[in-house]
Amino acid sequence: MAKGKKFAFPILVSASLLLAACGSNEATQEVAPPPAPSEQTETQVIAPHKDLNQEPVPLKIERVSENEVNIEMTAQITDIEIDKGKTYKAWTFNGQAPGPVVVVNEGDTINFTLKNMDPSIPHSMDFHAVHAAPSKKFIDVMPNESGTFTYKANKPGVFMYHCGTKPVLAHIANGMHGTIIVKPKNGYPTDNEVDREYVLIQNEWYKYNDLDDMTNGVPSHVVFSTKALKEGQLNTNGDTFTLKETPLLAKVGEKVRIYVNNVGPNEVSSFHVVGTVFDDVYIDGNPYNHQKGLQTVMLPASGGAVVEFTVVEEGSYTIVTHQFNHVQKGAAAILKVTKDGNDDGTATMSH
Repeated sequence: MAKGKKFAFPILVSASLLLAACGSNEATQEVAPPPAPSEQTETQVIAPHKDLNQEPVPLKIERVSENEVNIEMTAQITDIEIDKGKTYKAWTFNGQAPGPVVVVNEGDTINFTLKNMDPSIPHSMDFHAVHAAPSKKFIDVMPNESGTFTYKANKPGVFMYHCGTKPVLAHIANGMHGTIIVKPKNGYPTDNEVDREYVLIQNEWYKYNDLDDMTNGVPSHVVFSTKALKEGQLNTNGDTFTLKETPLLAKVGEKVRIYVNNVGPNEVSSFHVVGTVFDDVYIDGNPYNHQKGLQTVMLPASGGAVVEFTVVEEGSYTIVTHQFNHVQKGAAAILKVTKDGNDDGTATMSH
């Protein structure tokens, strides 16, 4: 893979001004020490990004034949509210973080185009759902340029995608991640039992563009988002509040399917829905990996699954990672269950 550009940020160095010759009794005058790294937030913003907030560009997907699809995405810099009053100048795909969900069919040939709207640094695309030589087909696209690559999606499942430009951690943690679903050719054994489908993605946020914190620290926020599978569905960014204030919905007695993906970049997710047991689980979303009766599904960084469960009573069902230190940092969403499947306006309960 071609190497991305490197950027050096200014480091203030403290020093003492020697006023006397060696052996003199005269005192020295000290310069004030530099501010702590946490106070140098402005130095973390790449200069061309400072006042940049690019309007989200819609994902383009066009099916050109039964087994071939054209996909166009943009790399862009867009402000994302990750917590109430806290805006993150995210590096994104299509102005979303996580990026928009991409849905294709098992066996599809994907003609993928990445347009890089970032004026300063290269970006790329690494689809976990395909077989491809990264040094040829996951390569950097330079600023204000585009690149087109072709590969096949031969395995069904729920897969992560992300920018693969060096340093990969910085690009993922700054927001360049998302989910691609490859629908199985023959479906899932439980397809005729499912009443509703949702996508849920877990991701982490760190100190802004701070590679040391991303490498050695802990996330400041761990969050869920949902991505619309069809027109009219809720589509959110990864924040601490939206899926608590605007819950997902289901009707009493329905079987709900969630395509879930932990895009990390660093932490494990112990995916759990409070108040129910998973009837059926397909690890990584592959029908071959079918398990039943699980309470919690372990998702490594990049791991995905299809989980299905039945809701038997009205009320609020909290969706969490059962690593509750991450729930404290925001990782909770609400599924509201009502008699008719519509929001009745009642208050919800959250963890």
